[in-house]
Amino acid sequence: MAVGRELGVRYVLEGSVRKAGGRVRITGQLIDATTGAHIWAGRFDGALDDIFELQDQVASGVVGAIEPRLRQSEFERAIRKPTESLDAYDLYLRALALRDTHTDESVRQAIALLKKSLAIDPGYAPAKALIGFSRVHQSSHGGSPVSEADAAEAVALAKEALEVGKDDPDNLWMAAFTLLIFTGERDIAATAIDRALTLNPNSAHAWTARGFASLTQPGLAIEAFQRAMRLNPLDRLGRAFTAGIAAAHVVAGRYEQALDWANRTLRAERYTFALRVKAVACAQLHRIDDTREALSQLLELQPWYTVTRARVFYSRIFGPEIAAVFVDGLRKAGLPEE
Repeated sequence: MAVGRELGVRYVLEGSVRKAGGRVRITGQLIDATTGAHIWAGRFDGALDDIFELQDQVASGVVGAIEPRLRQSEFERAIRKPTESLDAYDLYLRALALRDTHTDESVRQAIALLKKSLAIDPGYAPAKALIGFSRVHQSSHGGSPVSEADAAEAVALAKEALEVGKDDPDNLWMAAFTLLIFTGERDIAATAIDRALTLNPNSAHAWTARGFASLTQPGLAIEAFQRAMRLNPLDRLGRAFTAGIAAAHVVAGRYEQALDWANRTLRAERYTFALRVKAVACAQLHRIDDTREALSQLLELQPWYTVTRARVFYSRIFGPEIAAVFVDGLRKAGLPEE
C-alpha cells in the first residue's frame, strides 16, 4: 500500500466516525501495509453525551483487540521468512509462537531458538524474559519437572531482562512471572508488573500476571483476570484467565465457584493448573469420585507431581498459610507425598 510506503510502516490502522442523532459509531480496521490484507476490524457504539468515556472505550478496545492479532501476524511473517535471514527478533517471534503449545518439545525448540537469538544479540532482553517464561510453561504443563539448573538459568535471565528491558511491558510481566514461580519474590514481581501496566494498561497478559501475583487477595486477583478477559476474550492464553479465577475462589474458600471456573477451563482444554484447582475444590467439598478423576487426569499429564512439589510451588506464590489449603486438598485427593 502506498500509505505504508510513505509512512515507512508495516501496518496501518484506519477508521471512520458516523453520527446519527445522539449516537455515534466508530469503526476501525488494521491492515497489513505490505499485502493489503485485513488483520482486524471492529466497531464501537456509544452516546454523544458521554463522548470521553466512549473515547476511552475505543482506545482500550482497539489496543486490546489488535495486540494479539498483530502479534499473530508477526508470527506468521517470521515463520515464512527463510532461516538464513532470521535475526534476533525473528527468532524470538518463532519461539513466542511455540509458547502456547506447551509441550516438552515446544519448550525445547523455543529455548533453542531463543539461545540462537541471544547468540546474535547477547543483550536482547525479550529473549531472556521468554526463556524464563518458557520454563514457567514447562513447570505448568511439562511431562517432566524443571531441573534446578534450568530454573536457576531462568531466574538469572529474568533478572537480567528486568534490568535491561525496563521499558518493554512484555519483558516486565514475563520476567516477573518467572520470579514469582521460581523464587517467590512477590514484591519484585509486583513492582515489575505495575510498571508493565503503566507502560501498557491494555495488555491482557500483564493483567493476567497481576492476577496471579495478587492471589493472596482474591478480590483483586479476580478483578485483574476479568480485566484480561474483557481486553482479549479470545486470547490463546485464555485458560490462564479462568483457571486463575478458580484459584482465587479456592483462596477465598468458595469451593463451588472454584469448581465452576475450573470446569469452564477444562471444557476448553486439559490444563494442569485447572486440574489441580479442581482436585483441591472437590476434595474440600468431599466429592470423592470427582476428586479422583481430576487427580487421575493430572497424574496422566504430570506423573512426577507430588505433595512435596505442590508445597514448594504454592508456598512461593501464596506463603505457607494459604499454601496449606491447596496442599491439604491435594493430599486428600490422594496425591503421592514424594
